[in-house]
Amino acid sequence: MKVKFYTLGCKVNQYESQAISEALIRKGFEITSDKNADVIIVNSCTVTASADQKTRQAVHRFRRNNPDSVIVLTGCMPQAYPEKSEELTDADIILGNKNNDTLPDLLCEFIKSRDRILSVCEHKKGDPFRGDTISGFDERTRASVKIQDGCNRFCSYCVIPYSRGRVRSKPLDILKKEVETLAKKGYSEVVLVGINLSSYGQDINESFPAAVKTACDVEGIERVRLGSLEPDHLTDEVIEKLSSCEKLCPQFHLSLQSGCDRTLRSMNRHYTSDDFRKIALKLRSTFNDCTLTTDVMVGFAGESEEDFSESLAFVKEIGFEKVHVFPYSVRKGTKAEKLPGHLEKSVKEKRCKIMIEETEKLRREFFRRQKGRIYTVIPEVTGKDGLTTGYTPNYIPVKFEMSDRHPRECIRVEITGTGDGDFCTGKIID
Repeated sequence: MKVKFYTLGCKVNQYESQAISEALIRKGFEITSDKNADVIIVNSCTVTASADQKTRQAVHRFRRNNPDSVIVLTGCMPQAYPEKSEELTDADIILGNKNNDTLPDLLCEFIKSRDRILSVCEHKKGDPFRGDTISGFDERTRASVKIQDGCNRFCSYCVIPYSRGRVRSKPLDILKKEVETLAKKGYSEVVLVGINLSSYGQDINESFPAAVKTACDVEGIERVRLGSLEPDHLTDEVIEKLSSCEKLCPQFHLSLQSGCDRTLRSMNRHYTSDDFRKIALKLRSTFNDCTLTTDVMVGFAGESEEDFSESLAFVKEIGFEKVHVFPYSVRKGTKAEKLPGHLEKSVKEKRCKIMIEETEKLRREFFRRQKGRIYTVIPEVTGKDGLTTGYTPNYIPVKFEMSDRHPRECIRVEITGTGDGDFCTGKIID
């Protein structure tokens, strides 16, 4: 039988879809992109109300267009909201992310009985890290490797601790074997990802730098990149230990959320804007060619015009090289749901537009400063324009004409200009 995946959300979800697909292949299933697949798996995200809507729409669309296919709903939405997910009767199998490694067996069970399956197991304190490892990453140049799951922070706006449980970490020996397997398959870059990545090791008496070093020490791996990080986890000691990992890419995605201290307190974030500023300065002074990227939420409950202006001013002061801007979305069951001062959609949209315009100016100016610089780039995708896109160690997207080289080989590229504001242009330096 042919199985198609539709994955929403973060790199952790993408990793889990890869792990499930490899497990299905071992069971005799075939993975396909064919829209007429026998089985369609929706791996959901629930970080925003919009993500839930996309999940519901996908399940309905696949059932409408594929009346005879087996529709599976898994991921964070059913884990956080099992009752709401059960109402999606277009799905034949519903299971959470805690036990999505059981999907191959559940699928075989359904094919035999055709009885609807609901299997959402509650996350519990003390649960171990679980799930299959991967041996490839869907023909991509970079392979994401999930090393951590869960979160203990309970930010007032966030449903993730309910949808992902508490902090759980992959043992270092398993991580080492997984990265070694990927290196033998020709991957030269891995991205370490997790739900709260920088909390790695809290449950197994290990440290986040130890996990980074384990990946960096694998022969054949030339680059190790990191997913999103909580800034207050990056103490001076942690930063110093990370700086000893020569293969670590000098690009750090620090989750800011707001540059306004009043809003940060309301969000139950664990740092102030001054704390963040010091961490940013420490990273930039420690790592050559360091770039900082971030997420910024606008329109949080009770955010005044003054609060928004303060946040915008802080973002411009730090000078992030890339900013993901998004409006606050009420998540049922969170503390923020009951806070006063929820804003109209139009206000949030206006603030989003302003923040995006200002942060795009920062990005374009950063790109302009790169002209004439030479970086190593790992080629990734060749587009319809015949140009290949790759990323520098500090995560600058560069488009260039590709010669006859191995697609995962590091090459030297000189930045020649900027594209449409979303990338730089370059040429290969022999």
